[in-house]
Amino acid sequence: MELYVSAIAIWVLIYTLMATGLALQYGFTGLINFGVVGFVAIGAYGSGILSQHGVPVWLSIPAGAALAGLAAYPLGRVTLRLGGDYLAIVTLGFSETVRIFIIKEEWLTRGTHGMPGLPRIFEDWAGRSSGDLTLLVLLVAVNVVIFLLMRGLIRSPFGRILAAVRDNEVAAKALGKDTASFKTRALMIGSALCGLGGAFQAHYITFIGPEQYVPLMTFYVWIAIMIGGAVSIRGIVVGTVILIGFLEGSRFLRDVFGGISEVQLASVRFWLIGMALICTVLYRPQGLFGERTKGTN
Repeated sequence: MELYVSAIAIWVLIYTLMATGLALQYGFTGLINFGVVGFVAIGAYGSGILSQHGVPVWLSIPAGAALAGLAAYPLGRVTLRLGGDYLAIVTLGFSETVRIFIIKEEWLTRGTHGMPGLPRIFEDWAGRSSGDLTLLVLLVAVNVVIFLLMRGLIRSPFGRILAAVRDNEVAAKALGKDTASFKTRALMIGSALCGLGGAFQAHYITFIGPEQYVPLMTFYVWIAIMIGGAVSIRGIVVGTVILIGFLEGSRFLRDVFGGISEVQLASVRFWLIGMALICTVLYRPQGLFGERTKGTN
């Protein structure tokens, strides 16, 4: 039971990193990124490939995150001068391009066979159960540091410019701000956080394959910030806890309602998630902890 609870907590913290990255892009800057899973995959494969070539995990994980952030740079420079709608379309296509690249470039990624045997964090000296507990503590520390940095960033002059770009980009341009540059930097930072979550995921489950990085992951991260509030650090955490709690808790519906197959249960789960999202958009569009007016908390 303890292992199960710690596993859920680890997944919550990994998804919280991804949700924080998306919240910076959408909630604090107004960027619509439908390619979250692409940056998660880059972080996971970047760290996984490096670790299999002898790079220590404590170096490969930040390297994977940095690679995801760098991958966002050309997307930002090309699309952000045109408008947010273009970014949404391009990032969606980008995530599928990444997945196809993973499948086709077998010399690098092993294609559909996946990459097994990735080193687990702390397992060499702490063992499986103690390693998970140590990883949980590390992820808590990483999330706390990220939250503190995020709070400082959104209260800094840079963060105030991002808020201005989100609220009225025309006015920000009139004040002489290079809005495309600021949006590109926000896109890169948020994508790096998504890549960081992907890198931790890769070394937690020790196996990565293209079937893991489908648009559904992007959908889950969006749900987390929509439920909790895209402009609330507290809301990001609560939204992610609700999402993972529901996904894991719904697995026990078969024990309550007999005769439900796995396929039927998956359909019911998606229906319930969709209804929850619709109700949130209709009755609490700012999220559980979001302000009714634009701002941060």
